[in-house]
Amino acid sequence: MRFAAVIFDLDGTLLDSEAITHAAGLAAFAAQGVAVDPAFLQSLAGIDDATGSARIRAAFPHLDPARFAQDWEADVLARQSGGIPLKPGAVALLQAILLPKALATSSQRASAHRKLAVTGLARHFPHVVTFDDVTRPKPAPEPYLAAAALLGVDPAACLAFEDSDTGAEAAHRAGMTVVQVPDLAPTQGRFAHHVAPDLLAGARAAGII
Repeated sequence: MRFAAVIFDLDGTLLDSEAITHAAGLAAFAAQGVAVDPAFLQSLAGIDDATGSARIRAAFPHLDPARFAQDWEADVLARQSGGIPLKPGAVALLQAILLPKALATSSQRASAHRKLAVTGLARHFPHVVTFDDVTRPKPAPEPYLAAAALLGVDPAACLAFEDSDTGAEAAHRAGMTVVQVPDLAPTQGRFAHHVAPDLLAGARAAGII
């Protein structure tokens, strides 16, 4: 097998969490009387919170940013209180992969580990790289390079699973083979070696199952 390790994104890739996040975001905008095109929120997929907040402030300068952030986070947590659904095939794929695995996410450390714990996925990932662990988040390659370093493998020998163009670009720039399984936002797959309808199909296309 030509791969030495597999690195996953979290939200939108393993977790079916983006729809929850986007619904809460739309509600936070509506609470301040702002109607927003859902495509704007989709454009934030894979981007860290700090960068996303800056884009929101630039696009909606009259928004109360502190209230918006508080409303959005509170609504996300409330919607996730009943559990966070997994993407189809996520558990089966993680159990089938015998190669070393790591996670590279734009989520902050506490949030990422909370989501891994409540979904039962933590046991699959001895190595987790979060927003707090890098200086240049996605689409920069640093998160994926850091994950490869933790695994002790050449980035070129890594297979990466992503949902967003932002994340796929990061993995591509790190020199990895990229499987992209788009979530809410469509993609032309310009940073992906394989674009697939689901995780298991992507794994088969890459030849790891």
